[in-house]
Amino acid sequence: MAEEQKFSETSVQLTEAAPQIVGSGFTAPGNIYSAILSRNEAVKDARRLKDFQELRDKYVLKKVLFEDPLFPAEDSSLFYSEKFPLKLEWKRPSDICSNPQFILGGANRTDICQGDLGDCWLLAAIACLTLNDIVLKRVVPHDQSFTENYAGIFHFQFWRYGEWVDVVVDDRLPTYKNQLVFTRSGQKNEFWSALLEKAYAKLHGSYEALKGGNSLEAMEDFTGGLTEFYEITEAPKELYNIMRKALKRGSLMSCAIDVRILNELDAVLVKNQLNLINISDASLCVLVPTAQRTKTASGLVTGHAYSVTGVEQVGLLCNQPVPLIILLIFLQTRMCFEEFKKNFTKLEICNVTPDTLEDDQMLKWNVTTHEGRWVKGCSAGGCRNFPDTYWTNPQFRLVLLEADAKEKTCTVVVALMQKGRRKERCSGATLHNIGFAIYEMKGNQQQLPKDFFLYNASTARCKSYVNMREVTERFCLKPGEYVIIPSTFDPHKESEFLLRPFEEEETEEEKQFRAIFQQIAGDDMQINANELRTVLNRVVAKHKELKTEGFSLESCRSMIALMDTDGTGHLNLQEFNHLWNKIKKWKLVFTRYDTDKSSTISSFEMRNALTEAGFQLNNQLYDIICMRYANEHMELDFDSYISCLVRLEGMFRAFRAFDRDGDGIIKLNVFEVSSIIFFFICLLNINNKYLQAA
Repeated sequence: MAEEQKFSETSVQLTEAAPQIVGSGFTAPGNIYSAILSRNEAVKDARRLKDFQELRDKYVLKKVLFEDPLFPAEDSSLFYSEKFPLKLEWKRPSDICSNPQFILGGANRTDICQGDLGDCWLLAAIACLTLNDIVLKRVVPHDQSFTENYAGIFHFQFWRYGEWVDVVVDDRLPTYKNQLVFTRSGQKNEFWSALLEKAYAKLHGSYEALKGGNSLEAMEDFTGGLTEFYEITEAPKELYNIMRKALKRGSLMSCAIDVRILNELDAVLVKNQLNLINISDASLCVLVPTAQRTKTASGLVTGHAYSVTGVEQVGLLCNQPVPLIILLIFLQTRMCFEEFKKNFTKLEICNVTPDTLEDDQMLKWNVTTHEGRWVKGCSAGGCRNFPDTYWTNPQFRLVLLEADAKEKTCTVVVALMQKGRRKERCSGATLHNIGFAIYEMKGNQQQLPKDFFLYNASTARCKSYVNMREVTERFCLKPGEYVIIPSTFDPHKESEFLLRPFEEEETEEEKQFRAIFQQIAGDDMQINANELRTVLNRVVAKHKELKTEGFSLESCRSMIALMDTDGTGHLNLQEFNHLWNKIKKWKLVFTRYDTDKSSTISSFEMRNALTEAGFQLNNQLYDIICMRYANEHMELDFDSYISCLVRLEGMFRAFRAFDRDGDGIIKLNVFEVSSIIFFFICLLNINNKYLQAA
């Protein structure tokens, strides 16, 4: 039996500044095509923008101001656990001030003043957002105003569990005595930050749902990036360089002091210690509420989130450059890095790309997104401390093909996120302690049984199970096949989750591959079946060991039918890259079963190859495959093998799209039956030669 240290769980404290009291699941697809096709992001963006513009133009034409029925100007949008102690009025900006502006003089961190809600974690993330103009304009579309095409409607975009969503709100905001109660700008007639907070509250069900949190959560919702969390006392020695590289590459960053730090810290500001920096032009405090809070000697507030806006080295002390951390606190404060480590207890970084923590070389990454659910009594097996149920957790395959030429290993970053817990707070939901482990395995594509985990230790795993929305770890693994097991710490804890393994991309072969694609695709960066055949055959020709004549036009048509996720009848670079990654993984399986190096596999070997590739078929289907794809010697060449897997992949994908309950049974109406039959005919593309042979 494999002896392995038991998992531990860690509690992470939410950042929540106490507010000052004023005056005291899966949706079933609508049709066959929405079930099978997943539109690419460019198409989704265009559709979301069109939906907002159509709604806005409708109200402009009617000369009526929009009132959001999904987030009404009522108490239900404010609090779910208790009634707000004061009678609030919902007012539009034009009722609060004259000449309201969406953005006045550019969006910056002075536009973010905390109100009577403990969401400083969110506001720290918004302050970080203002430092990255590209990301800011994605989250806060700037082409909105209170004059041109004004209809009382605004929209914002957030990354939500793998895709960008557009959140539409009206501009009615909660006020008391004609003052905004929650987030507001330093300038009374500027409203982008208040409306952004409202859109984020709508995303989670209410304003109260935003009380308490970690800035990582909001920073990730603004970028779709990867999160990194550090307890300062346990941080690596190179933390300063990590922070410097992160900000240089556009990462968002915040820090905080846990409220459990009760004694005052003996830090002082750099200007008093080294007299190196003149901060007379410091900006107004925009994040700290005016309520009396526990403070350190340097004036820092415990249980509060601060934006890190800069990391730099200035001046000389003992002939050495002084590393400084620039914070957004009461003012634009520059703090010696050593004092920063003494004062703060945690650091949160959201990387736009996963390469921030490595060397200075920018890498390309390939991400695979898996959605799943832990279900009590079924697939919520808890961590490995519970061997009787651990094996029932969802299992996800990871195949690493390319190793770094120097290290002989593959870098992979695994991110596990629990979904919807904040929105479900009104029902008593809290964050589970979550984590994952990675096991090396070979060939077995079925659910790994209990005995596997009893007799095999994990190859890699997260440091501990943590009550955060997302847990992220980086590993260096040798090329091979692995299985990732995500789980909660205790069994029978239910939640949906998102698992994202990031793998290094863009090897020399892939650079050549991209160049070939651009050469053939032309300016529109789209290829048809003939062009796909040309690209694939050029690349495959470099693999002399396959001894193949290349792919047939029939095979390439099937590939386009499978991979054309935007419905154009062509493949773009993203779709083509997805296809090529599949072919590389299938090639690995083919090579393993081509034991005599003949560039063919026998019909008997094909059974095991299909199983290893993830397809479980009965004997009748194996017979049909052999009849359809094998030659007179009952052998399959590489083209036939790939063609078979492409079509099986399409069929399994269509089946899974209609298996709405996950019970392995689908129910179809007449329209769906006819549509899916038509889809399969197009995918199979069986010609007369093979029908006659059958």
